[in-house]
Formats: sequence, C-alpha cells, structure tokens
Amino acid sequence: MRRNSKKQKNNMIIERTTNEFVIRFPFTSNSERMQDMIDYLRFKELTAGYNVAQSDVDQLAKAINRNWWEQNQSKFE
Repeated sequence: MRRNSKKQKNNMIIERTTNEFVIRFPFTSNSERMQDMIDYLRFKELTAGYNVAQSDVDQLAKAINRNWWEQNQSKFE
C-alpha cells in the first residue's frame, strides 16, 4: 500500500524485520530531540543485563559532575 508522499513526510515509520527494528523520521524532525532519543536507546542497549543499585548510579554521577566542574570551573569565572 502506497501512501501520499506529502502525508508520509510527517510520519514516523517503524519496521520490524527478523533481526532488527528500523525507525525512520522525517528529515525535518527536531534533530536534537531525535539525538536524545537515540542516545537513550543506545544507553538502554549498553546497560541491558546489568543490575546496579540506583544509589551506586547516583554516586557515580556525582563524582563525574564533581570532576567535570573541577576541570571546567575556570571557564565560567
């Protein structure tokens, strides 16, 4: 079934094959939001199967933020 190309430009297309999902977005979509979604999906893929306590994640995030701030604080002064 072929759809009107004008109508299709505004639609997200999701295809499922035997090996993968293929998701297509119109080029005019908000690229920053799309990248955020791609980053989130990549994160979920990379962390699948890991069981880590939220408190450990929070502690690591604080350490990363602290280290980043120590390295970059002078840029904001």
